[in-house]
Amino acid sequence: MPNPRNLILVAAAVGILGGSVLVAQGMLGGGSGGTGSLAGSFSDVPAAKASPTPTGPTPEELAAIERAKRVKTLDAALKKYAADKPEFSVAVFDKKTGETYAFRGDEKYETASIVKVQVLACLLMTAQDDDRKVTSSEKALADKMIRYSDNAATTSLFGKIGRYTGLSACNKRLGLTQTKVSSSWGLTRTTVKDQVKLLAAIEDEKGELNETSRAYAHKLMTTVATDQDWGVPAVAGEDEDAAVKNGWLQRSTEKNLWIINTVGQVTGDETDVSIAVLSHTNKTMTSGISMVERVAKLTRTHLKY
Repeated sequence: MPNPRNLILVAAAVGILGGSVLVAQGMLGGGSGGTGSLAGSFSDVPAAKASPTPTGPTPEELAAIERAKRVKTLDAALKKYAADKPEFSVAVFDKKTGETYAFRGDEKYETASIVKVQVLACLLMTAQDDDRKVTSSEKALADKMIRYSDNAATTSLFGKIGRYTGLSACNKRLGLTQTKVSSSWGLTRTTVKDQVKLLAAIEDEKGELNETSRAYAHKLMTTVATDQDWGVPAVAGEDEDAAVKNGWLQRSTEKNLWIINTVGQVTGDETDVSIAVLSHTNKTMTSGISMVERVAKLTRTHLKY
């Protein structure tokens, strides 16, 4: 028969231990004033969750940070360069990233001969709308207009596409919102942002121009006459392809100073960009060409495309 004294000691011990459990549960449990339920055991208390391991920025976030740095340095470089130069604007659209950089992107300039790219795109769109090929006579005019910047050929094609009304309608389809066509086509006003949008639209597989039209436009703009192979091509490397159309005009309304514009594309294994540099009040054509080429090169140096 168990010793009564031992039974009493065991019972007391259980009571003490049980009290310890209840006190511990009360300390760990929620509620104020100790009114929360004390039922259960330690295993009922939720285990503390480990903090997630920091993963750092995503590749996309890192790319955005790097681009912001490049944009900042390019802004600074262009502002410094512009301090003692005629007014200019520049834009770059990088097809591979989908990003557009613009410096003074909304400033409007007279196009001079770069409007001929708009005329070409509209000619090709008009032929497509009529479900026909561009005629041999139209091709002959387009060749002169783009490769040799022939003004008479441009005037003829400007008439064929419906002049001011026709070109304005085509520009709307191409998404140009900052371009105002002039009845004197060379005095059409535009921005660099609209110009890179135009260039991108001409190359867009899902855009207004079909494959044949895109290839034809590219062929003309990559085979301009030697004396007109300046501007955007100065940015291209030896293994890259450069398409270009330039514009130049000694403007009587600006004390016979020069409008110098260049628009085009540089493509290669790692590169696919559209570039536009517009300027006016250049003292000479030569100095204007040097300036727009320098500006274009600065974009490549800092954006690293």
